[in-house]
Amino acid sequence: MTNNTQDPQDIQAPKIDFPCENYPIKVIGEGAEGFHQLVIDVIRRHAPDFDETTLVTRDSRTGRFLSVQVYITATGIEQLQAINLDLRATGRVHMVL
Repeated sequence: MTNNTQDPQDIQAPKIDFPCENYPIKVIGEGAEGFHQLVIDVIRRHAPDFDETTLVTRDSRTGRFLSVQVYITATGIEQLQAINLDLRATGRVHMVL
């Protein structure tokens, strides 16, 4: 019998070629007023050409959380890491995907 399962340590994240247009970033946080604007402000610092018309928001079933999804032209891993750090530093973001 052959074992076709792969060791999780052998699995690598998909390679991203930069610049990467329409790179999705999903941010989840408390559904308080101004959360989506906070996300926009942080994203715009790192991706000035960000198109706000791509923004999609969704309330959680209970309304406690809000997800904000944006699409940017990702220029490199450093940019993505900086966005992640800045979003988390706000204290209002629970998760960045």
